[in-house]
Amino acid sequence: MAAPDTSLPMVSEQLQSVRDEIGKVIVGHEDVVEGVLTALISGGHVLLEGVPGLGKTTLLRTLGEAMHLNCSRIQFTPDLMPADILGSMVMHGGAAGERALRFEPGPIFANLVLADEINRATPRTQSALLEAMQERTVTTGNETHGLENPFLVMATQNPLEMEGTYPLPEAQLDRFMFMIKVDYPTKAEEFEIMKTYTGAMGGSPEPVLDGKEIIDIQKAIRTVPVADHVMEYAEQLVRSTRPGREEALDLCNKWLTWGAGPRAGLALILAAKAHALLHGQSHVGCSNVAAVAPPIFRHRIIPNFAAQSEGHDADSITGMILEAVDQNDFKA
Repeated sequence: MAAPDTSLPMVSEQLQSVRDEIGKVIVGHEDVVEGVLTALISGGHVLLEGVPGLGKTTLLRTLGEAMHLNCSRIQFTPDLMPADILGSMVMHGGAAGERALRFEPGPIFANLVLADEINRATPRTQSALLEAMQERTVTTGNETHGLENPFLVMATQNPLEMEGTYPLPEAQLDRFMFMIKVDYPTKAEEFEIMKTYTGAMGGSPEPVLDGKEIIDIQKAIRTVPVADHVMEYAEQLVRSTRPGREEALDLCNKWLTWGAGPRAGLALILAAKAHALLHGQSHVGCSNVAAVAPPIFRHRIIPNFAAQSEGHDADSITGMILEAVDQNDFKA
């Protein structure tokens, strides 16, 4: 069997094919599709924030069909237990009457996992999911079970209905590569959605990649070259967010309680590599790093009361950071 072609131009073509297939089903939301695809090929996870009914479940199912990956959906509720996600030991009887405990995998054992309304579950259950995301394993008793690869958790939370929820702590939010806001469709997109989903259903995506090819792409992502000056730009973006530190920007000292940690720097570089390939580039530039910074910083920088009182949130502060840290100061 011939080795798969993982040259960077070929990978870019494969990823564009996936986007084309997703576009057969998903109307609009190009930035959301790109963000989820970027996280998948970078080996990260995504937290989507948006009101119900904006197509988050459809997106994950369509992504699975276009990549021939299996999907699962977990509805998070206050009574959900860790075993409901991870699986549990179940007593099985044999033909001769013998009995033995056997592990029955939970819905976390899938390539694409939708954790719907993750902030409705208790912290104990949230921690079970987030541990699986980080370690890519599930331990029951003395046995450790590896999760499927590729593996992506797409968690959602409703920003409007916060009563009876358990907001994720900052340390757990940091496990997600991206936090993406899912907004309402445009007028033209909403008209197309109404037309498409109330008539004869249109085409479904054709599988253009499989799990093995996704793993090969994840390996190819690591080979995308990043010049030192681009790495320095990403490093400065992260270090400038930390209030009270020497390299912090004045606006960050004024408006942030907490800045981005080292995991943000890793996410910036990996996501920038994926962003470059998605846009047909063979190397990473500062513009790629800047393009992926907003969803990486959105849940990692914490505005203080002064910022909130002046109408600034994480997105507006990130925009000011990107303006203050000039790309032109970082040249080869």
